[in-house]
This record gives sequence, structure tokens and C-alpha cells, in this order.
Amino acid sequence: MVSTFHGLETARRGMVTQQSALYTTGHNIANASTPGYTRQRVNFTQTNPYPSPGLNTAKIPGQVGTGVEAGTIQRVRESFLDVQFRGEQTKTSYWDTRANALGKMEEIMNEPSETGLANTLNQFWQSLQDLAANPEDQGARSVVRQRGEMVANTFTYLSNSLTAIKDDFGKQISVTVKSVNSLSDQISRINKQISEIEPVGYLPNDLYDERDRLIDELSKYVEIKVHPPRSSGGDSLPVAEGILDISIVGDNGTETKLIDGSTFKKLSVDPATDSDGDGVNDQPTSAVTGFQLDGQDIPFIRSGEMKAIVETYGYVENGAEKGIYPKMLDDLDKMAYSFATQFNAVHSQGFTLKTSTEASVQGGDFFEPFTGTGANAYKGAAATIKVSSNIDNLSYIAVSTIQGESGNGYNATNLANVKNANFGTLTGFPITAGSVQSYYESLIGSMGVDSQEAIRMSENSAVLKDSVENRRQSVSAVSLDEEMTNMIKFQHAYNGSARMITVLDEMLERIINGLGTGGR
Repeated sequence: MVSTFHGLETARRGMVTQQSALYTTGHNIANASTPGYTRQRVNFTQTNPYPSPGLNTAKIPGQVGTGVEAGTIQRVRESFLDVQFRGEQTKTSYWDTRANALGKMEEIMNEPSETGLANTLNQFWQSLQDLAANPEDQGARSVVRQRGEMVANTFTYLSNSLTAIKDDFGKQISVTVKSVNSLSDQISRINKQISEIEPVGYLPNDLYDERDRLIDELSKYVEIKVHPPRSSGGDSLPVAEGILDISIVGDNGTETKLIDGSTFKKLSVDPATDSDGDGVNDQPTSAVTGFQLDGQDIPFIRSGEMKAIVETYGYVENGAEKGIYPKMLDDLDKMAYSFATQFNAVHSQGFTLKTSTEASVQGGDFFEPFTGTGANAYKGAAATIKVSSNIDNLSYIAVSTIQGESGNGYNATNLANVKNANFGTLTGFPITAGSVQSYYESLIGSMGVDSQEAIRMSENSAVLKDSVENRRQSVSAVSLDEEMTNMIKFQHAYNGSARMITVLDEMLERIINGLGTGGR
């Protein structure tokens, strides 16, 4: 037989459960603007009916429900959307960083413009043509020297500016390494906390949120793979999210464990120095040759901000240095070396101006000769090119093709034609095809195409990332309208349970105080 007080317990459970739901709704509303917060819900569970199937009791019409209880308070989150978001975030960060690097390079090269290298060279060629028409004019000779100094200064400015930006990206590698290690440390600590709470039957939802927020941030720097969760053991609930292990993905698809439960491995770059004494080599000293986790070599990181920064700063592949800025610096060195060396060769074939005190002699170097030897003789040419000190004497500009003929300006024309010299027909130059002008045009054109591609991919990746984030927010974010609706629903349910207790109280009062009073 069902107890007389059965209804009171059922109503009490209803009040307690609806009260828990109201508290959770209030928690959601309070955290509506908290970064990384995932809305929570109370999982309502029916309590066991009476009587139990194995209970030997008097026959009643059927099992009677005993009410409801709050089973668990669980986050509303879809893990598949997390995986999608982190993948898109990795791509977006890579292309954003690459586009930013190329954008800074475009600002330095400043082409086309009146102050760019192309226009400076054009002015130099024009000054030589003017000198060819007036080979004895001191003003025209002075302009040639000044234009030559402008060309040399522009090469040096571009080289030094690109090197400075390249070094800045080297420092950014150090910052990124520290960020990855800091995030890994925090995630491993949260894993440890979760492993201590879940076995006693609780769901540490706020720790789950913080862990997911940190993993999202980690995916910005490097491509990662989050492995299926491991159980914390003990009395962990079936919906407990467990311990997450995380691996870094290399460019060949190899996965190397970064976070293993409550432990993590420190990322370092090679070759590098320890910039802050924390035992991690994070400040690169030259082009990056690889990465390490706790001293163990790992493949190059496949994507993310770290990969883009390394590609910008410079890296070694198959024994050769590559990268956005190293390539442009190398190309400028090749251009400066080829231009100055060929110009000197033509200049040395001419003859200087005959003056009242000096005879006409064969010309020397217009630009200071480079001191490098071998296949890498051109290295550093853009940073060191300068007009020879001999040209301080304007008479030493060799514009004549015949000794003693001061009015002969044919060699000045030959010097101006260096602009169109085909290095494909010359030997011993790092430029192996085309002219100096066409070579520079190809550099600028290639840079522009790469920059446009990076911007386009950055925009496309951002659209995909935002699309996934919107879907994720539609599932996990707090909707104040929905929470207000839930609050009213739970409030009415709470009031209904309270009203049920009032009704039962009146019934019991009638039974207790009124039963058996008849006939008195």
C-alpha cells in the first residue's frame, strides 16, 4: 500500500529539482558574456517507481511514480564542432601571419612609387643618357654620382629594413614558443584537477570550459590533434569528459605527443638560445633547422602561426635556406652584385675626362668592388654596395670610348645600356637570365602575387572559421531569451510542486483532525 505521505516526498523532490534548474539558469545568465563559457543544463531523471518489481507487497493498480531528481548538471557542447573550429583556426592563423609578413615587405619595397628602387634606377639611367649628350658638363657628372649614391643607398636601405623585420619575426618565434609551452602547462594542470574531481562522481564543467578555451588558443599557434578522452576512473559519471591528450602534427602528418594527461613536453627551436633562462631554447640564432620536444627532434610543424613565422624568418630544407624574407634578401643581393659588377666592367672600358692637370686614363670601378669569393660572393652585396671614393673626383667618371676625346660620350651610353644587359649571355653572375630591370620586376610581381594569395586565403579561412564558430555558438552559447523562458518554466514547475504540498497538507489535515470525529 502506498504511504499516506508519498505525495509529499514526490512534491518535495519536484521543488528541489526545479530549484536546481533555476540555479543553473541563473548561472548561465550570469556568465552570458564570459569568454569560453558553455551553457549548462540539468538532466532531469525520473526516480524509481513504487513498488519495485522485486518487492513483495499488496497488489495495487500499478507502479506509482515517485517524482524527479537532478541527475547531472552537464555542458551543452558538440565536440565535432570543436574539432572543426580548431582546424579552421589553425589555417586562419597561418594565412593571417603570412599575409601580415608579406604586407610589411610590400611596405618596405614600396613599389610602384617615386621613391622605390625601380624609379631610383630609372633616374640613374636617365642621368647617364644626359651625360652622354654633355660628357664634359660637370653638373651632369655630379648628377650621375648623386644618382649612383641614391641607387646604392636604396639597396642598403631595403636590405637593412628587410633584415630588421626578419629579426623581429625571429623574436616572435621566441614569443610563440613560450606561449605554446605556457598553454601546454596550463592544460596539463587542468587535466590533473579534472582527474581528481571526476572519480568522486562530479562534473567539473567550469574546468572543462577553461580547458577547451586553452586548447582553442593553442590551435592558433600549432596544428594539434586532440585524442579521444581517457576516463579518470573511480566513480566517474558516464557523461564525464575525462582526460585529454594532445599531439602536435608535423608536416608529414606525424603526431608527437605534447600533452599526456597531467604532464607535457616543452617545445624548443633549433638552433636557438635560451632568451630568459627557463631552460628552453626559444630565440633562433639562424635559419630554423627543426623543433624539439624535451630535447627529442620532431618534424616541422605543419600549420598554424608558428609555421608562418618560421617560413617568414627562414628555415633550412635539404641543406638550403628558404623563407619569405631570406629569399627576398638573397634576390636583392644577386641583383645588387650583378648590377654593380657589370656596371664596373663597362665603366672600366671607358676613359676619364682629360683636365688641365691630368691626362685621360682608362676608368676604374664606379662602385666599390665586392670582397666575397666563390659561389656565394654576392652575399651581402645589397647591404654593402656603395659608390667608389674615386668618383668623388667627377673627372674619373669614364664616359669616353677613346682616350683623350673629352667630347666622346659613347661609354656613358654603354653604361646606360647596362639596364638592358642580358645576363643570360654573360657568365659569372648570380642572375642567369634577363636584365636587371626584368629581374627586379619579377621579384616585385612574385611578391605581389604571393601577398594577394595570402590575403585571399586568409579571408576564405576566416569565413569558414566564423561559420563554424557561429554553429558552435548556436549550440553552446547562452541565449538570454531562451534562459528567460526556462526561468519562467522552472518557476512555474516549482510553484506547482509547492502548490501540491499545500493541497496534500490540507488533505492530511482533514485526515488527521477530522477523521473519526463523526458521532461525537
